[in-house]
Amino acid sequence: MQMQLQSRSLLWLFLLVINGLGGNAYRILFMGPFPAPSHWMWLEHFQRDLLKRGHEVTSINNHPTKTPHENLTEIILNPTFDIPKHFPKKNIFSMRFASDFQNLQMWWLIGQMTTEHALQDVQVQRLIASQDEHYDLVILEQFFHEAFLMFGQKFKCPVVTIGTMGYADNMDHAMGILTPWSVIPHLLLPHTDQMTFTQRVYNTYLSVYDAAMRRWWYLPRMQQIAEKYFGAAIKGALPHVHDLERNISLMLINSHRSVDLPRPSMPGLINVGGAHIQPAKELPHDMQNFLDNATHGVVYFSLGSYMKSTDMPPEKTAQILQAFGKLKQKVLWKYENASIGQLPANVMISKWMPQNDILAHANMKVFITHGGIFGTQEGIYWGVPMLCIPLYGDQHRNTIKSVREGYARSLVFSKLTVDDLVRNIEALIYEPQYKRSALEVSQRFRDNPMHPLDEASFWIEYIIRHKGARHLKSQGAFLPLYQYLLLDILGCVLLALFLTVWLPWRMLRRVHRWWSMAAAKAQAQEVKKQL
Repeated sequence: MQMQLQSRSLLWLFLLVINGLGGNAYRILFMGPFPAPSHWMWLEHFQRDLLKRGHEVTSINNHPTKTPHENLTEIILNPTFDIPKHFPKKNIFSMRFASDFQNLQMWWLIGQMTTEHALQDVQVQRLIASQDEHYDLVILEQFFHEAFLMFGQKFKCPVVTIGTMGYADNMDHAMGILTPWSVIPHLLLPHTDQMTFTQRVYNTYLSVYDAAMRRWWYLPRMQQIAEKYFGAAIKGALPHVHDLERNISLMLINSHRSVDLPRPSMPGLINVGGAHIQPAKELPHDMQNFLDNATHGVVYFSLGSYMKSTDMPPEKTAQILQAFGKLKQKVLWKYENASIGQLPANVMISKWMPQNDILAHANMKVFITHGGIFGTQEGIYWGVPMLCIPLYGDQHRNTIKSVREGYARSLVFSKLTVDDLVRNIEALIYEPQYKRSALEVSQRFRDNPMHPLDEASFWIEYIIRHKGARHLKSQGAFLPLYQYLLLDILGCVLLALFLTVWLPWRMLRRVHRWWSMAAAKAQAQEVKKQL
């Protein structure tokens, strides 16, 4: 089961030797301005791999590295943007589902707020104002921070983006593809490529709304932020962020063909879903013993890195503890306090848990998750059935897709009861179809020609070597819509038909009518003469 991940180490050593013999070390500006820990935990895998390959990296992010490197220079945003201040966690636990339009507006708003917060940082402003810095490449998380694309203009270098949430229509457009809404649902929707008429209507409505509001409301605001912070540092008129989007050289997308829908693509769109999954390491001694001695298996519960179990309402914590106490299985719970009150004998809590290594253990039976994309991919990779309790954002979409694939069940947090939790956990353990489906999807997810992280690093270096690789870019990204859809040609064809068919036909009809009227008049005069 671990053959692919183990072979990655050999492949990396081979690439390192090649790089050492004839490769080049490049200077890379790597930026992850969004403060959510899970985003940076994923992005840091790409950064670490670039450092291993000998490149010099300047990193703008919110989370200091735990593994310093001589080639790494960090610009840590301080203070970190306080998401809970603007979006209180207690509201997230109490709500059931926000509308897709509210989700879009939330992302646009938080994108503007976190972008401006990051650009206000003194160290970032010093970098913007610098005159002697040089970079071969800018890498940016593709997550509502378009003003940061101006760094590519500042340093006159190519830009690569990393799409954390998966594909979005604007990524297609930037690469020269017009997303076919008949078979490709919007980023926020969980539909398949066999949508009903009603689903296609709603998908089209949401997609048009997204495209129009993004182009004419959201991006102009990003442009204002870019001009505010880059205007004095870049000579001449600044390009529009919409144009900078279309000049992105490469997009690395958190998507995988085994679990996401087939869709039109371009050479500059590379799937890297699962790039963060590494070979399982040995667990801390107490956890290893806990898992090894679990006769009936283990249930693992985590709400991720942003929402914490300690933020839950006390009555929900009590219900969950009561449910866990009724299970035969042992339970590992990522709980951010040292104590939780009366802890059942079969439950172990810890502030930090190595999730990937825990899910890889042979005694793992069920993963209780909030449905975040990174944890979902880890559960899929290790073939663990999941009980999803989505809270916000893309978690609802991920949950619906997981349930539909047959390896997961779901609960609504606000309606959670002790009996519901016990019943769903036991169903996932004792009904064999869930484990069978989990293993089938796992086999598909693991079947790659090379590890996604190695593929990402190859293409990043490819873009630098070929100075942006303009040959990979479709000119469809720069065509106006009427040309892309051939509306100008259709107009010419219709005009030609008008001039060569309809107009002569109308003229002939008029001539025929005139001739008929003249003949009738002549005949009438002849009859009148005879009388």
